[in-house]
Amino acid sequence: LPAHASLRRAKKNRISLKTTKKGLPLSQLAHLVVSERTFVFSLRKVGPTFFEAEMAAAGNVPQFASLYIGDLHPDTTEAMLHEIFSSVGPVGSIRICRDSVTRKSLGYGYVNFHSVSDAERALDTLNYSSIKGRACRIMWSQRDPSLRKSGLGNIFVKNLDRNIDNKALYDTFSLFGNILSCKVACDANGKSRGYGFVHYETGEAAKQAIERVNNMQIGDKQVEVQAFQKRTERDSGKAFTNVYAKNLPADFDEEKLKGMFGPFGTITSSVIMEDKLDRKFCFVNFEAPESAAKAVEELNGKDLRTEEQKNEKKDEDKEDKPEDYLLYVGRALSKAERAREFREKNASTEQASGRASGVNLYIKNLDENTTDASLRELFEPFGAITSCIAMKDDK
Repeated sequence: LPAHASLRRAKKNRISLKTTKKGLPLSQLAHLVVSERTFVFSLRKVGPTFFEAEMAAAGNVPQFASLYIGDLHPDTTEAMLHEIFSSVGPVGSIRICRDSVTRKSLGYGYVNFHSVSDAERALDTLNYSSIKGRACRIMWSQRDPSLRKSGLGNIFVKNLDRNIDNKALYDTFSLFGNILSCKVACDANGKSRGYGFVHYETGEAAKQAIERVNNMQIGDKQVEVQAFQKRTERDSGKAFTNVYAKNLPADFDEEKLKGMFGPFGTITSSVIMEDKLDRKFCFVNFEAPESAAKAVEELNGKDLRTEEQKNEKKDEDKEDKPEDYLLYVGRALSKAERAREFREKNASTEQASGRASGVNLYIKNLDENTTDASLRELFEPFGAITSCIAMKDDK
């Protein structure tokens, strides 16, 4: 270690260093490789002089010579990135982000240079270069989430030619201003989905790109360019004509459907269906979006039970939850939207219950004499066990 740094304590694979030098550049302690492990150091408290010096050296370039490297091959390692980026200039530290449980690469990482000029050169010369057969995507690291979440300067490009990749998209839109990030959406096989995103440093650059490129031909297709909208904003403002309704009465038929939905406007098509539990639901398509919106507003949450049905539940002292009997009427979702909604609901449920995904193991081909205790004893050396059970049949 440098003479001005001393070891304070070691705990859970982390160490603290105390330095006697004021204004110490982080780069002097940024990166060490010991026994094939990369140690990354950071400051617990950083004085204003450190930030001011870095900002002055960077000329207000984002994030103090730190680059984000995306679209990495799963087998890419820190050593590979170090070999590639150190050809540009001295590298302070490198980190590939990994899953906390499986330790598999998440496909992106960070490279920190000692010098901002080296980082700029790496961005200019190595962006979209091939690493293990994949074109990496490099941009300035933006650790302030407010810039990403605000949506300022972010545009959406659709109807892209399938042959347009990240580099071609970047080359097209870099004419209008400094680009923070640029990406063509791809499927699991790396094939373009036909749309992409470009995030500019300023809103003026984004506005100019929309005016200049919208309805232009790129490749073999005429593209549409518009300001990016968050998914919640798109869904809430989306006009629709197809309505989905559930928690319908058992005797619900076509006549009652027309009587319920007809007053809101002309119905072009409708269908009543049943699920595996014989519960009825329906789809109703209106001619005008205004009719569909009015039907949702007026009918959603309505209680269609008769007084007799309500009294039966009271007598049984087993009142259903409101979502089980109140009429639900809403915009009919596509299959992809339903799948996304299901994933988000499950994710929030797991987070609320404190469960982590990927930490539950299934073991088969156990000896028939295996007990809960012996199974626990076998796996305890690898970490704390919250629950453990050896399944048994009736015998």
